[in-house]
This record gives sequence, structure tokens and C-alpha cells, in this order.
Amino acid sequence: MAIEYRMNSDLATLSGEQIHIASREDYAQCRLIMLQASKNYSTASTYLPASILPHVEALYALMRVGDDRVDVTHHGFTSPLEAIDNWERLYWSAFETGDSPHPVMRAYLDTAIKFGIPAGVMAAYFTAMREDLTIKRFPTFNHLMHYMDGSAIPVGRAMTYILGTRQPHTIEEALPGADALSIAMQLSNFWRDIGEDWRIGRIYIPQEDMDLFGYSEADLAAQRINSNLVDLLEFQFARTEQYYDIARPKVNLLASGRLAVMSALEIYRAIMRDIRSHRYDVFNRRAGTTSRQKFALVVKAFLQIRP
Repeated sequence: MAIEYRMNSDLATLSGEQIHIASREDYAQCRLIMLQASKNYSTASTYLPASILPHVEALYALMRVGDDRVDVTHHGFTSPLEAIDNWERLYWSAFETGDSPHPVMRAYLDTAIKFGIPAGVMAAYFTAMREDLTIKRFPTFNHLMHYMDGSAIPVGRAMTYILGTRQPHTIEEALPGADALSIAMQLSNFWRDIGEDWRIGRIYIPQEDMDLFGYSEADLAAQRINSNLVDLLEFQFARTEQYYDIARPKVNLLASGRLAVMSALEIYRAIMRDIRSHRYDVFNRRAGTTSRQKFALVVKAFLQIRP
């Protein structure tokens, strides 16, 4: 029999039966995960309405726990694959039963119910996490885009449900912008983390582009910063900017959180400018922005959003 949900204060209930889904402690755990994992995301999220912020933190924590099970630790499991399989089983079980033994999953389930996020939005995410275990190179940009279908796009789509859209606009109208911003932000992260990813055996730069600009894996291993790398990165930056340009006008379709989303756009976009300012050294430092620079970018974002 299908589970029927109805809203009751801050918790959802199963038909005729009160259940516990998420507590303040569950959401607090999600907040801690986000604060520890992402300075950029945490900065932008502070400009969200207080009523929305815990739900964005739940979404971030859901993705981060899965990412960490693949890349950081699979403590308690025999392998990263077993760990991510367990995370997916917990996910689908939560939607089937209306509860979960894991605090992050309880918080996300509560969020999904409140905002009507379909369970299937995250299906591709689990596929992408499994691919991370075996796929270390991407022959073409289309291959990389397929990976981002699961690793990036679900985040933006879930965020769109949480933030909602302004009348008369619909979720469907806003999703192309959400997809573009998710892709742009993840691409910015890929270019920032080239050296770090190389050290764990991954290359997210499409192989066809490395061949086109004459930059090899041997060059990566040698941390060679030359004109070939500069041209390769500028090619990727131009591609990334196209997605930011698609996303920017769509931000104003959102019902809430426009300042936070536009701030995130500007802060992540600034990663590329910082790489340039440090002479394309993606091996010995992690590109980012200072607190003062972030504040200036938030002001820039404020000037772009409509009340």
C-alpha cells in the first residue's frame, strides 16, 4: 500500500500514524557537516532565509556523506562500494517507510516531504558515486557531462524545489537555470582541484581537450605550468562561463534565496579569476576568495537580484 503523507507542524505523518522523521539534532548534524566541508557553500548559504537554511544543509549533508564514503572513508564497511550501496539502500528505504536510522537521511526525508522533492531526483547521484570508484578519466566533454548528470544536477534540482519559484513561473521553467549553475559550479571545482584530483588518480579534464592543447598526463605529474596548460585552462574557463551566463537570469525566477544563489554563482565563478591571478598554479595552492572578496561578491550579487 502506498504511503500517504500529510503535514503536521514541523513533522510529516503517515496516514493515521504519528512518526518521527527529523529532530533539531538531526538538522544540527547536517549543519556541522556543511560547515566543516565547504567554506564557499557555507558563506553563500548564510544569506538564505532562516526557515530555508536547515533544509539546504540537509541536502548538502546527504550529498557530502555519499561523497565521503567514496573518497574519504568507508569506516564500518568492507569497501567504498559497499558503503555507497548502503547509503542508497538507506535512501530508498527512507522514502518507502517514512523514517531512517541515520540522522542525515531523516533530515533530508523531512525536507523532501515538506517541499515535494521527488525521490527520483537523486537516483542519478548514486550511479555517479559508483562511477567515481572505477572511472578515473573522461574521453570527451560529453562523458564528463554524463557524470555531472548525477554528481551535480540533482543538487540544483532539489534546491529549486526547496526555494520554489515566483508566480507565474514554474519549477520546470527554473530547472534549466539550476542545471546550468550546478554544472558551472562543479566545473569550477574541477579546475580548482586539478592537482588534488591528480594525486588521488583522477583527471576531470576531458582527454580530447588535453590532446588538443598538447598537455599530457606526464605534464600533470610534473606539475608543469606552461602555455599549453594556460590555453587548456582558458578553454575550460570559457566553456564554464557559458553555463554561468545561462544560469544568471534564471536566479530571479526563484521565490526565495535569490541572494544566496546569486552569491554562490559569483563566489564559485571567482575561482577561475583566482587561478588566473596566481599564474595558473593549480598544483600547489587551492584557489578561492578571501573574506573581503566574498563580501564584495555578495554585494555584486545583491545588485543583480530583483526584489
